[in-house]
Amino acid sequence: MQDARQYFSVTQLNEYVRMLLDGNAVLSDIWIKGEISNFTNQYRTGHMYFSVKDAGATVRVVMFRSYAARLQFEPRDGMKVLLHGRVSAYVAGGQYQFYADCMEAEGFGSLYLAFEQCKARLEAEGLFAPERKKQIPKLPRRVGIITSPTGAAIRDMINVTGRRYPQGELLIFPSLVQGEQAAAYLAGGIRYFNRACNVDVIIIGRGGGSIEDLWAFNDERLAREIAASAIPVISAVGHETDFTICDFVSDLRAPTPSAAAELVFPDREALKSELQARLAKIGALVSADVQARRDKLNTLASSRALRAPAVVLAEKQMRIDELAMRMHKAAEVLMQSKKQTLGGMAGKLEALSPLAVLQRGYAVAQNKQGEVTTSAAAFEAGEQMTVRFADGAVTATVQSIKKEQLWNKS
Repeated sequence: MQDARQYFSVTQLNEYVRMLLDGNAVLSDIWIKGEISNFTNQYRTGHMYFSVKDAGATVRVVMFRSYAARLQFEPRDGMKVLLHGRVSAYVAGGQYQFYADCMEAEGFGSLYLAFEQCKARLEAEGLFAPERKKQIPKLPRRVGIITSPTGAAIRDMINVTGRRYPQGELLIFPSLVQGEQAAAYLAGGIRYFNRACNVDVIIIGRGGGSIEDLWAFNDERLAREIAASAIPVISAVGHETDFTICDFVSDLRAPTPSAAAELVFPDREALKSELQARLAKIGALVSADVQARRDKLNTLASSRALRAPAVVLAEKQMRIDELAMRMHKAAEVLMQSKKQTLGGMAGKLEALSPLAVLQRGYAVAQNKQGEVTTSAAAFEAGEQMTVRFADGAVTATVQSIKKEQLWNKS
């Protein structure tokens, strides 16, 4: 009996399923929503692989590089998204997948999400820090402007400059300010002025518009070029209520292009008024100083030293003579006092001198060792002794010793 069953290889089966899915009109153009999980874009191909899940199920998603490159934000796990694409089967893996060609953040716009992500990333790197902001010169000689050469922004800045400070020079770098290529043109303008070093400050901006119109000024590459600029940069994106990344990273933010020109160039009339006020103040200070010096000179000129110098000199000479006489008298008095003091001290020394005692009739007895003795008991009969008088000494031999009672001093 012939076998009527139809056999499929696994590959054929998967190919057949893919054909059915690709041919389904509903599944070839469909939107799904859910939460991202298991996200990865680490492959060198640039393709994104992840899952989208809801409370009841999960589906694998692939987003090829050509579509992923268009995303304005960076997908991550836990993010709720809306995906457009088609359902097909991966033959080698034997599973169906969702092939996404568009992704939007659910709950708020993709552009807003991309803005917040870029802002957080650059802020974490310190590109918005106040301490890295460069000082805007007070009187720039030349200003570089990066904007559309045909837009209203450049006309406004030219008009403001001509009215406020006609001496100011403007160098215009024509650039796109909207569209996919605009950010590259704007960044090129920053690089040009830094290479040429022909301006003192750079203004980058355009007139107002929607977030889509202004999106080039949220480009991360442009932000990094501004942060690396050696020349101060003023952001002049005409959108007063909202900020762009360019506003945060620039050294100064102006709400409009015309306001940027007013910040850069001073008002000529105000400068004139200030200069006149300063000149008047300097003149007053100089006049006051000259008058003070004139008064001092008049005072000196009317002094006796200049009117009668001989009289003043004679008075000074008399004063010197008087002081010399007083010093001489004081020296004599001091000398006499010292003499009296010295005489008194000499008298005291004379009274205490042993020679003075001897001259009054006394004598000094010394034993044979030459020692002065004051007691008769210190000698023995037959012992030699020396008796010293005021005018000399004699040597004698002790014949006898007679001891006497000392006087009662009481």
